Amino acid sequence: MPYEPPPEIAGMSLAELAAAVAERKLPPVEQWSPAHVGDSHMAILADGTWTHEGSPISRPAMVRAFASLLMRDEAGRHWLVTPVQKLSVEVEDAAFVATDVTQRDGALAFRLNTDEIVIAGPDHPLLARGDAETPALYLAVRRGCEARLNRSTYEQLALLADRDWRVSSEGATFSLVPR
Repeated sequence: MPYEPPPEIAGMSLAELAAAVAERKLPPVEQWSPAHVGDSHMAILADGTWTHEGSPISRPAMVRAFASLLMRDEAGRHWLVTPVQKLSVEVEDAAFVATDVTQRDGALAFRLNTDEIVIAGPDHPLLARGDAETPALYLAVRRGCEARLNRSTYEQLALLADRDWRVSSEGATFSLVPR
């Protein structure tokens, strides 16, 4: 069955966005405790490119599959987890890149470089890092992993901010200014 990416998020209602999020069935990585721990020889570059032994992984379906198995532990290390093995993944900045944002009915919905949709809110907060000269915005995605907002998405979000550089989504308010 061929992969059908979700439609452009700007044309979707909040109900359609929420349905797209709910349709995404992820493996229960949190429930697995594999005995074998090793190195995947994979890396995720700052621009969202996945590599294996230094060569880019060019098949988007493979990247989406690997991304569904990704988690970050309390020490900040990223892992691909299956029922039989846990393999480290080197991540330069964030595991995902937020490539688009839309505002609908009091919610901010982001599209990631893996075509996933994440709705910002209490369970998926926006985090401002860096400093006033070089701010960076991140969105909590799942299992400790984050998405860094790319430049155009950051600019889209800035246009939605109030005069104090804050945005709200799903009842939570987030500052776009690093502290």
